[in-house]
Parts: sequence; C-alpha cells; structure tokens
Amino acid sequence: MAQNLSNKNIKIWNSLIILFSIIGLIVCISVLFPQVRQMIMNYAEKIAQREASTYQSWIRALLSYAMGGICFILFFNYCLLTSSGRALVKIVKEEIKDCLSEIDFKVLIKPLLFMSVVYLLGILTIIRANFSYNDDIGWAIGGYREWYNWSRYVVVLLSFINHPEIRITDISPLPQLFAVLVLALSSVLLVYILGKKKITTIRLLASIHLGLFPYFLECLSYKFMAQYMAFSIFVCIVPFLFITRKKAFLFVSIISLLVMCMTYQAASGIYMLIAVILCFQYWNHREKTIKEVLSFLGISAFAFCFAMLFFRFFLMKPADYYTSSEMHQLSNIILGTLNNIKDYALTINHDLSYIWKVLILIVMLLFITKSIYKSAQRKILSIFVAIAVIILSFILSFGVYILLSIPLLDPRAMLGFGIFLAIFCVYIVIDYKKIATFTVLALNWCLFVFAFSYGNALADQARYADFRIGILLHDLNCLYPSADREDRSIQIQNSIEFTPTIKNISKNNPVIERLVPRRLSETYCWDVCYTTEHFNFLKFDVVDWRKNDIDFNTLDLPVVLDSYYHTIKSDGENILIVLKH
Repeated sequence: MAQNLSNKNIKIWNSLIILFSIIGLIVCISVLFPQVRQMIMNYAEKIAQREASTYQSWIRALLSYAMGGICFILFFNYCLLTSSGRALVKIVKEEIKDCLSEIDFKVLIKPLLFMSVVYLLGILTIIRANFSYNDDIGWAIGGYREWYNWSRYVVVLLSFINHPEIRITDISPLPQLFAVLVLALSSVLLVYILGKKKITTIRLLASIHLGLFPYFLECLSYKFMAQYMAFSIFVCIVPFLFITRKKAFLFVSIISLLVMCMTYQAASGIYMLIAVILCFQYWNHREKTIKEVLSFLGISAFAFCFAMLFFRFFLMKPADYYTSSEMHQLSNIILGTLNNIKDYALTINHDLSYIWKVLILIVMLLFITKSIYKSAQRKILSIFVAIAVIILSFILSFGVYILLSIPLLDPRAMLGFGIFLAIFCVYIVIDYKKIATFTVLALNWCLFVFAFSYGNALADQARYADFRIGILLHDLNCLYPSADREDRSIQIQNSIEFTPTIKNISKNNPVIERLVPRRLSETYCWDVCYTTEHFNFLKFDVVDWRKNDIDFNTLDLPVVLDSYYHTIKSDGENILIVLKH
C-alpha cells in the first residue's frame, strides 16, 4: 500500500516537472523568434516611453537568457527524470555529505573569531571615515538595485536580505561588518585548505592580504557592495573543501564559479590560483602521482572554462559604460593578452612602495627556496617549476580580465593580486624557517599602516571636498538664486587637489591617489551627483554638467566671480567653473 502511494506521488511529481518544463521551453523558445522579440521591444517602448533601440542590449541579453534557460531545463529534466541522471544526483549528494562530514567545524570557530577581530581592526578607520564611495552616492539617493546591468543577479537577490524594502538605503557599517565576517571565513578556509586542515595563528595572519591589501580596501570602502565583493572571494574557495571527491568537486566548482560571476567578476582568477598552487604542492612533495595531479588540474580547468563560457553566452549582459566586456579578436588575442599583462604589471609597480616591492620579492624568493628545500623532485626541475608557478599565478590573479580588449585596471578590479600574495605568504610560513615568518609579519605591518592611513585619508579628503563644495554652491546660489531654470548648463574645469596628508602618503604609496576620490571632478558623474543632489542644490538630471559638444572656454564668457578657490565665468545661461589648486 505504502509502496503504491509512493509510486503515485513520484508519478505526480514527474508529471508536474514535465508540465512546467514544457511551459518553460515554450517561453524560452518563443523568445528566439523575431516576432516575439519585436513585441517585447514595442511593449517596453510603450511602458517606458523610450525608443525601442534603447533596449537592443536587453534583447541580446534576453536571447542569451533564453538559450541558457533551455539548457538548464534539459539538464534539470535529465537529472530528475532519467535513471542515469537520478543516479548521478545521488552520487554527488552522497559525496558532498561525505566531504562535509570530514570537516570539524568546531575547529574553525576560534580562528573565525580571531580573523574577524583582525579584519575589523584593519578597516576601523574606513568605517569611521563614513565616506560615501563613488556609486554609494547614487544608491543612497536613488535607492535602486540595478546590479543586473552588470550581470550581478546574485547581488540583487542577496540585497533583499539587507534591504527587504523595495528601495535600498544606507545601512553602513552593517555591510562592511558582514564583509569582515565573510573575509574572516575566507581566510580560515584558505589556511585550512593549503595547510592540510592545520590552522595556526601565523598562517592565519599570513592570509590577511586576502582582505587588507590596498586593492581590496577599495572594495571595503563601498557601503553597499562590500559584503558582496567579499562573498565573491569566499565562493571561489569553497569548492576546495570537496577535492577528495571528484564529482562533488566538479559540481560545487561549477556552481560556485557561476555564483562568483553573478556576484563580482573581478574575483574570477582566485579559483585557478588555488588550483595551481595545490597542484604544485602535490607534485613537489610527491603527495600524488603525476596522473592524479593532471586529473585534478584538468577537472579544475574544465569547471572553470565551463562556468566562464556558460556565463558568457547564457547569463552575461554585455557591459558598455566605462569598460567593455568584449574580448580581443582571435587574431590579436596573444598580443592583446601580453599587452594586458604588461599594463597589469606596470600598474602594480607604480602603485606599491619600494619597501612593499622588496618584501614581495623576498616572499617569492622564499617560495622558490622552500620549494627546493622541501622538494621530493629533482632540485633543478623544482626551481624552474616554482618560477613558472609564480608567473602563471600572477597572470591568473587578474582573472578573465586579462583577455578583455579594454581591461579594467581600477584597484577593485585587481583584487586578485592580494589573494595571489596571501596564497604565497601562507605557503612559505607552513613548516619553514623564522625568516619567512618575519617577512610575512613585516608585510602585514605595512598592510595595517596603509589601511589606517587610507581610512584617515578618506575622512580628510571628505572634509576638504565638502568645504570646497560648500563655498562653490554658496557662490552659485548668490549669483543664481533661482533653482528652477532647466536651461542652465555648467562645466567644471580641473578638479580640487588632494589634501596635504594624501600627498604625503602618495610619496611612498602612490596607490592612495587611485583609491581616494577627488570629488568635484568634471569626468565622473557621481562627483557631480554628490555636488548637486547630496547637498540638495539641484537635481542631477536638471543640470547639464557635462555639455561636451561645446567647450565653454571657446565662448569667451565674462568673469562674474573670482575667488581664492575658483573662478566662475557665465553669460547667464552657460556657466564655466574653473577650480584652482
């Protein structure tokens, strides 16, 4: 009787799955027809009252989503409706359970609390600065969730946990505290994986480059995005908890990489970074045979390539605002990639101080030395392989951005270099001499000193920028007290300079000038938004601050106000603001 009831329930579920799958396939396939796409464009045009051409990028994305939906439905049905699919699901499920049962989660609690305190201490001055960092201005004023424009669908979903209302609001420092917790867990898991489940204080401290390296400090400066950027690192580390079971590792790797792509794509190199260092460790210590090492590397590479390609063709919405998601043409991919690697290396060389570069060089030399000393392979071969691992890891740290025709070189996009450094620092302090510990701790101290300086610099620049903006808006208000005119056009020439404290920091750490926003910039829209809407002066969409078709310098506008900080030229309709240093 019970068996018959169970079979009946299974048949009902299977029928429902087939029904919804057919509906889903019909919807997805219908999108592929031009008539349906045109109907969608006409409807969007009617609702938003815009030209249909505005939605071309959305239509292209919709085609990709439809194809992805078809693939997902077919795979989903294979797993649930076929005997081989159900067997595969059962095996993967059991392997995941086995891997999780082998982890002693109680061992991770104290290290997690310790690293949370370390990271919280590191970003204390950033939290205290309370600086609205770039896009934070738009999110705080507009309250929108437009992360899907960058294919960050997971961010949109997760944002409803922090912001259950329709419009998001500034709840800082809560997102940054969440980021601290996620980074702490990421550090603990990284040490757990690289250290073969052995966690020590020095190994944990060696991993803090993961979250406190200058490039990721920009991520932690965002009040709205900090925790999601940290989460993208975490999901790239999680798959390696399952490396003892191939099918579970492959499944979790693909899912985790897709989640990373839909969270923050700058973390795309972290997964392969860890895979390469683990392969080197297995090979150099003869922990596994060459066949086993190649098998693990092959599974990792397959999971990475599959996830990247699936995201690219079925989930990604092309970006075309301040950067591009287009790759180099096949005929130029080698030369273009080499140029990107060169630009990446030159940017890092420019950003970091002399002492940082010396300490990083020592870390790399210690890695080579340890590889030789601990090697179970031929010493000469170990030298060349260790050098090759460093070079390959450095390239991988930039992730898929290394292949883009216009790669993003903002600090936040280069966060992979901090993880690259964290991995090598953890590696050299595992069962090695005191010189490695001293080098890593010296580098850590540099991290903390810079992190504290950076947070204080944000506060100092904000104070000075608000002072300059206040004077400017006061003068504009006196000259043009009516705020209702929509025909007013304003151009800004130059930008306010950095404060003396930032100039002092930049003498040793030039990266500070790439991290701290200037405000009152003619080139960045959020600075304009901050200057107008944040101070309740004028709505950003009322004033044309960047009327680029005409250079106001060519209009020979009369000077209406000249002060120590700026000169205002105007004919009553066109206003040119020349900022002075």
